[in-house]
Amino acid sequence: MSKSTSNFLVRIQSPEGIKRIEISPKSSFKQLYECVQRVLKIDGFGLFKERNFSNELYANSSQQIGSALKHGDLIYLKQIASGSARRTSTASIDNFENFSGSLADNFSKTNVVIEDEVDQLLAKEDGLIKRGRDTKLCHHASNGCCVHCSPMEPYDESYLKEHKIKHLSFHSYIRKQTSGIDRGKYMVFDDINCRIKTGCRDHLPWPKGICSKCQPSAITLNRQAYRHVDNVMFENTNIVERFLNYWRTTGHQRMGFLYGTYEMNTDVPLGIRAKVAAIYEPPQETTRDSIKFLDDEAINDVEEVAKVLGLRKVGWIFTDLITDDPAAGTVKQLRGIETHFLTAQECITAVPTKDAPELGYIRESSDKQYVPDVYYKVSDKYKLINKKLVRMDDNENIKSMMDLI
Repeated sequence: MSKSTSNFLVRIQSPEGIKRIEISPKSSFKQLYECVQRVLKIDGFGLFKERNFSNELYANSSQQIGSALKHGDLIYLKQIASGSARRTSTASIDNFENFSGSLADNFSKTNVVIEDEVDQLLAKEDGLIKRGRDTKLCHHASNGCCVHCSPMEPYDESYLKEHKIKHLSFHSYIRKQTSGIDRGKYMVFDDINCRIKTGCRDHLPWPKGICSKCQPSAITLNRQAYRHVDNVMFENTNIVERFLNYWRTTGHQRMGFLYGTYEMNTDVPLGIRAKVAAIYEPPQETTRDSIKFLDDEAINDVEEVAKVLGLRKVGWIFTDLITDDPAAGTVKQLRGIETHFLTAQECITAVPTKDAPELGYIRESSDKQYVPDVYYKVSDKYKLINKKLVRMDDNENIKSMMDLI
């Protein structure tokens, strides 16, 4: 029987194991995606020919499976978080196929993120920290070099500790990940799967039963080792003074968006500084303890003016001030290393989950969805690292966890 006229077997490697699918070689890759979605009961994924998720098989309706795959081939499935804009998701393929073949190629070529100028400049820098000749330890000539005076990498731990740099700059972190003999080529990312494994015969199906074999492992949140912006500088103090005048006059809190530019920060290896030129205060309702955002009809005009001036939105600022002594003009110190730097709600307001705000919360398990335990690491007064369990009804734990961001 000819392979071109009969079904052949395609093996799908996913986090849950290998699934076998029979499909005609004359079927399109869009039909393959639909078949995988139906069999594995998942959405938002991509299919790849290589184990390292390269050589992607796009879900279009014009290319036949037999043109790229043969009987018994193993392809690899990578799940994408819900809400991600992805060309291979079945929900967006129909829109993509409205383009002609040549137009689709042009679309994929032009849909490229252009990095900020400062990122392009830092990518060309070697980032090495220059050191002079040590008069006590270096015993070579002035034109020589040894371990005591050779340049250090931008992520050198001893240098960061000596200069009290708490977090790596983003580009230093990238250099660290791509260092070594393999230059990060074989770096592996953990593909975390929080689904209950199906087919366990030792008990009734979940939610009536669960065991250690089918139960997903607990999740531990790690502290982020790098930061995207290493320093924020205002062009002049009047910018902040004008912003604070609202609180001084009304006693209500206030927020505003920071507009400025990015530049290289020489105080941190491969660092970035945000230079703020203006604060734009959008429409808002404020009280002593809260801020409510209102619809902003002028935001498009603000963005256009900023673009003409060569500025961009680099962050946001808000007050959290309570008067301590009106006569002395002092305020109560609420935030700090002993309390919190950001509350959970403030973090949720600032993380990029506009299309899916529920991603900023820890869900509780129910009979419809199992959620594994989520822990976070925190150091105590003895500098020992402990794990704490995150619970939605534990505000102290949530605030402490958000301090890790």
